Amino acid sequence: MTQSSHFNQAGEAHMVDVGDKAITQRTAITEGYIEMQPETLQLIISGEHKKGDVLAVARIAGIMASKKTAELIPLCHPLPLTHVEINLTAEVDNNRVRCQTTVKTTGQTGVEMEALTATSCALLTIYDMCKGMDRGMVIQAIQLLEKAGGKSGHWQRDKC
Repeated sequence: MTQSSHFNQAGEAHMVDVGDKAITQRTAITEGYIEMQPETLQLIISGEHKKGDVLAVARIAGIMASKKTAELIPLCHPLPLTHVEINLTAEVDNNRVRCQTTVKTTGQTGVEMEALTATSCALLTIYDMCKGMDRGMVIQAIQLLEKAGGKSGHWQRDKC
């Protein structure tokens, strides 16, 4: 394991200087899930939830969160995002909603944290909108699936 670049020689936390890094196209793809009772999922799918279109609100929340990542994660750089796509898919057989997020920028540092933040916030929004009927929902498996760009190049999670 390599030493974290978020600490200086004295062991103090600092924001990494990316000024000398090459500007490249950066992409990150993440996913996560929220499991729930079948009745809760049916209300989401049918669009009959009393609070409105749960998935549409969650999608907007995720997009907004991606743009606020640097305000939430202390050592993240603020980035001009060029694309954020959030796909929310109901998986009836597993009583869950899958969130897959793709974030892109052209810059000097990656967008993994923006994609992870977007996925997390979208799933939290589903929880918030549905907690009145299903407090036992479980958010899980939020993870990076793929990243591209920069010095380290392309990385993809092994398929299980």
